[in-house]
Amino acid sequence: MAKSSIKIRAKTKKDVTTVKALMTHPMETGGRKDKKTGKLIPAHYIQEVVCKHNGATVLTANWSGGVSKNPYVSFKFAGGAKGDSVEITWHDNKGGSGTQTAKIK
Repeated sequence: MAKSSIKIRAKTKKDVTTVKALMTHPMETGGRKDKKTGKLIPAHYIQEVVCKHNGATVLTANWSGGVSKNPYVSFKFAGGAKGDSVEITWHDNKGGSGTQTAKIK
């Protein structure tokens, strides 16, 4: 996937940081058929999403084919200060991955 496959926004308020991320990915389940050929479209989905705050893991999510195309995730964690870095990385079932880093505002 492309470098810009993740868009991140992170804001902190009263020692709680809210992270919002939109990932660009087809997220095929493997159960849908191509309308032209009638053949099944192979499964292609994100299996793991990891978020790190200044290098420490704050979220690990294990997904399957049941997540929609271009998934959006939002979560909160304690801590974080303006200017700290937040990094999100995903890995899919075909060996693809994407990583993006943003600064907390």
